[in-house]
Amino acid sequence: MNKSRPLVSIIIPVCNAARFVYSTLDSVLNQTWRNLEVIVVNDGSTDRSMEICQQFDDPRIIYVEQENGGTAAARNTGIRHARGEYIGFIDADDSWMPEKIARHMGQFS
Repeated sequence: MNKSRPLVSIIIPVCNAARFVYSTLDSVLNQTWRNLEVIVVNDGSTDRSMEICQQFDDPRIIYVEQENGGTAAARNTGIRHARGEYIGFIDADDSWMPEKIARHMGQFS
């Protein structure tokens, strides 16, 4: 991780999102802002969502399991595990353009 740039924690609540979660996680990991951690919160998925997420071999990913409590509860769980100076949220069925985080972080300088 690049220590000269603030760590950004990205939280992804995941519940039965097997159809979308690969592209979501791929879009976060391919950000031009490299100093980030990705917290994937499994909110009681019963499909292949977590199996798909675990195909990524990236040390920046942290997996957290919880019983289904809904998106807000999963986000709160992610916040408790976050180490970043800044926190971002993305739903498991969304994707980001590669410079999204860098553009947001540019607003702080």
